Amino acid sequence: MREQNQNQPFLTDIETIRQRARQHIQDGPVTSSYAADRETVIKLLNEALATEIVCVLRYKRHYFTASGIHSQSAAAEFREHANEEQQHADRIAARIVQLRGSPNFSPNGLTMRSHAEYVEGETLLEMLREDIIAERIAIDSYREMIAYLGNNDPTTRRLMEEILANEEEHADELLNLVQELTPQENDRGN
Repeated sequence: MREQNQNQPFLTDIETIRQRARQHIQDGPVTSSYAADRETVIKLLNEALATEIVCVLRYKRHYFTASGIHSQSAAAEFREHANEEQQHADRIAARIVQLRGSPNFSPNGLTMRSHAEYVEGETLLEMLREDIIAERIAIDSYREMIAYLGNNDPTTRRLMEEILANEEEHADELLNLVQELTPQENDRGN
């Protein structure tokens, strides 16, 4: 990104902008002022896409297999999170296409591309804990992506900031469910 100095106008001459816009129109929104390494951003987004898909699958499994006295409220949360993770995946895939990349939906290597793991959990408490762990992994990964993007790709950064905020909400909601299931642990400060 070019630095602005005191003697330089804030905005590039409009005629220059118009001329640049006519060049390489097949690149769509990726103009010459795009400052990020597009291939790296697409790679990171495909990893985030895989992470979201793995989370959708894990939440779906947990939704269908949750059992026990508190299973209804947990299952409802699992279903809601699965739907939101699918929305994240869709938005990430759309951004990859905008950047003239190809979203990688291939099941081959999906768990290798994903930052989060696919851990099923046997009990409701294990499921909730695994989901919190996966959300925490996504939170840290997405924070690093956001820092990497900085001002070089503000559109992708904002997308990932919105998804990050939602992942933080998920972790908080899941922690609340864990605390409801384990009140004696909370009383001891664990």
